[in-house]
Amino acid sequence: MLDEVDELLDDIGFEPDSSVLTYRQAQVLALRERDISQADIAAELGTSRANVSSIEASARENLEKARETVAFAEALRAPVRVRVPEGTDLYDVPNQVYEACDEAGVKVDYTAPDLMKAVSDAAGSAITGREVSTPLIVGVTSDGMVRVRHQE
Repeated sequence: MLDEVDELLDDIGFEPDSSVLTYRQAQVLALRERDISQADIAAELGTSRANVSSIEASARENLEKARETVAFAEALRAPVRVRVPEGTDLYDVPNQVYEACDEAGVKVDYTAPDLMKAVSDAAGSAITGREVSTPLIVGVTSDGMVRVRHQE
């Protein structure tokens, strides 16, 4: 089991020196992605299930921080940033984004329904029904990619 995972990590070019994950975290995540139980992983690694659980939790936390960092960097580079206040109807968001993109000369390749879905999916719990329940920033990169961040 570990040999297969080590081979996979090697094949995909995992480099622990340049990753937010340790090698052990990458191994555990790779095994969990294959639906291997924490108890079976613990037996394979010669450790406790609690330790595997801790390794997995740390790995997932590190990945979330990395995603947030990438989203932040993309937001900094985005020529279009639309602030969507709490209480906004999700159906109003596409027009706000289209207007801002037109002003900035940025093309966004989303139909209104696709844009609403992209915003809703990325915003997660910040959307309740059709209403924005947590203020958002919708950024559009120069190549038309839409990024959504919760406004703090």
